[in-house]
Amino acid sequence: MHDDLVRSYGYLTLGSRFKRIGERMQADVQRLTASQGFELHGALWTMLGVIERDGPLTVGELAQTLGIAQPGVTRSLAQLEARGLVRPLRSKADQRVKRVALTEQGRSVVDHAKREIWPRVERAVAEICDGLQGPLLDQLAAIEDALVKMPLDQRAENRRKSNDPAS
Repeated sequence: MHDDLVRSYGYLTLGSRFKRIGERMQADVQRLTASQGFELHGALWTMLGVIERDGPLTVGELAQTLGIAQPGVTRSLAQLEARGLVRPLRSKADQRVKRVALTEQGRSVVDHAKREIWPRVERAVAEICDGLQGPLLDQLAAIEDALVKMPLDQRAENRRKSNDPAS
């Protein structure tokens, strides 16, 4: 087995490491949500959450809130609209201004996620981070090792089963 080059370079590859951890977590969440019948990329859940919390919002407002580029927001919104989860709203005062809102189906999906999925994911991430101390690179190594040992979707599913009186 080869050494983990990204890990071995320490601070030099910190951005790559953060990205790798984030992508791993998003993939784990995507597996979890797929097991619940929701085929959405992990990053789309964040966008749905922002629209539910703050919406209706313009593309620019979403980009600013999420800290990502407008083309990425536009692509994500197109995916969400194709799935019937969001819809555009034109301003009556200025037809050039378009806001995006959740559809009834989108609201239902977000409500389910807030109730059944997001709390489990949050607890799973907290479990991984609980007790981390020391230098940042050691903490990142501990997070990576914990994700290898048991991915977020498995942790979240185990939490659900342990809290489910029927199991």
